[in-house]
Amino acid sequence: MTKDKPQGIARGLTNYGDAKFSKYLRRSFASSMGYSREMLDKPIVGIAHSASGFNNCHRHFPELIEAVKRGVLAAGALPIEFPTISLGEVFLSPTSLKFRNLMSMDVEEMVRAQPMDSVVLLGGCDKTVPAQLMGAVSADLPAVQLVAGPMSTGRHKEHRLGACTDCRRFWQQYRAGRIDDQEIDTIEQKLASTAGTCAVMGTASTMASLTEAMGMMPAMGAAIPAVSADRLRMAEATGKLAVDLIGSDRTPKAILTREALENAVTVLLALGGSTNAVLHLAAIAGRAGLSLDLHRLNEISDRTPVLVDLKPTGSFYMEDLHYAGGIPAVMRELRDLLHLDAVTITGETVGDRIEAADPWVDRNVIHEGRAPVRANGGLVALYGNLAPNGAILKRSAADETLFESEARAVVFSSLADLAERIDDPDLDVTADDILVLQNAGPASEASMPEAGYLPIPKKLAQAGVTDMIRMSDARMSGTAYGTIVLHVSPDAASGGAIGLVRDGDRIRMSVAERRLELLVSEEELASRRAARPPAPQVERRGYDRLYHQEILQAEAGCDFRFLVPAPAAAALEKDCLNAAE
Repeated sequence: MTKDKPQGIARGLTNYGDAKFSKYLRRSFASSMGYSREMLDKPIVGIAHSASGFNNCHRHFPELIEAVKRGVLAAGALPIEFPTISLGEVFLSPTSLKFRNLMSMDVEEMVRAQPMDSVVLLGGCDKTVPAQLMGAVSADLPAVQLVAGPMSTGRHKEHRLGACTDCRRFWQQYRAGRIDDQEIDTIEQKLASTAGTCAVMGTASTMASLTEAMGMMPAMGAAIPAVSADRLRMAEATGKLAVDLIGSDRTPKAILTREALENAVTVLLALGGSTNAVLHLAAIAGRAGLSLDLHRLNEISDRTPVLVDLKPTGSFYMEDLHYAGGIPAVMRELRDLLHLDAVTITGETVGDRIEAADPWVDRNVIHEGRAPVRANGGLVALYGNLAPNGAILKRSAADETLFESEARAVVFSSLADLAERIDDPDLDVTADDILVLQNAGPASEASMPEAGYLPIPKKLAQAGVTDMIRMSDARMSGTAYGTIVLHVSPDAASGGAIGLVRDGDRIRMSVAERRLELLVSEEELASRRAARPPAPQVERRGYDRLYHQEILQAEAGCDFRFLVPAPAAAALEKDCLNAAE
């Protein structure tokens, strides 16, 4: 620990024009909480947490916070917890992504404004970990991430359940009439049976895994079940680590380098992880002055096998991944594809961490590189006149027979239009068509919800159709599956070509060529663009106004312009404008 700068309660004194009075007053108020002089002389570890009654994933946080405090106290510092905005995934309207940047601002400003020498970031639900990392990078105080951990699985008859891939599977059966009202009600109460994040390789589990892969948490920190005593021991160890970070140069910007970002992308592809992770990695990278190049993602995807057999694309759950060897075991299989000299928050390199890990692996869950689940990565970016800035397909969750397709578009102009017509028995649609949803991207009123998992039209579902090509400027849950093209950029609300698609247009998708083409002449598209009515003027206030003024497109991680370092933001904005013209 350095002694040449103010520490603990003396950091960042409130300005009353008299520094000694400021310190005297602060210590007086802190004393009212029962702290002794001895404790107030210690350095401070902040514990930024996102517990809330509207966040089921985080209901065990009080116990985790106490474990972190034990670790901090044992290492000789004073732990002080503080709350931030909490983003409970299913409790927010119109979508949690809209508020991720707000939470990142909350984390950044409270870490910077309050007296602490390092900080433990305690989150878990989909947008909380990205928001905490984004805020921590911008504040750049020594920080370490601790996650909620995945929930444990439940049971229904012979079925093992873990929200929410299984909730989609059973809901699909319910829509098709294969299970009744009573059974779906019974299943509803069994899907999420413990505290913790979704038990599959959805967005929360993916981001926890990538945070470990980037080195922002200790080894094995991503997959320990939420209800395990090991999770509490990890919390205690994280508290001790946060004390060790005080005064060090191991800040988020020092850890989150280009090499760490590429390691995260490689692990993402090997996990068959969530498409949402592409957005979040781009946003985290942007805060560090880096960019996530989707062309580079394709290069890495072509050389990276899928090694982990977890739902929604496989058979197992996050608790199985932990007991199978966790992220260190996955990274050991990928060692030839990783930057092994990247430094982690514990001070060891990725290579050191891999070598120190338990060599035992359950090969049912984590496959060898020579016998992968699939030979190439789980995600791929597509480009073309329909997606000049890119779109994302989770090919590990898709039907490969649809990868090279040319088909007719069936267009829904909005979420309301989709809800009104998708189950209409008179809808002109076949299983060979491509469903297109417009005006659900980041700049739309919908604010890019997880609506990209368009339901199979009811009459097709009842006829046994389980997949078809669906595309949109929206997102989908990491727990979802199907041949679904997402994050089409620029979005329709920004003038992107996806907003120009009409019923009956032909669309060509080629995964082999990484292409997504609207087979309409440039002259016709120019005519449609010229005839498009101006966007309606909407009276906005507060955060909604800020959001719509500052939101960037998907390839920039949907961050705000003013939160990204100026040169990077200007380059991203130029690319977006060029693609929309």
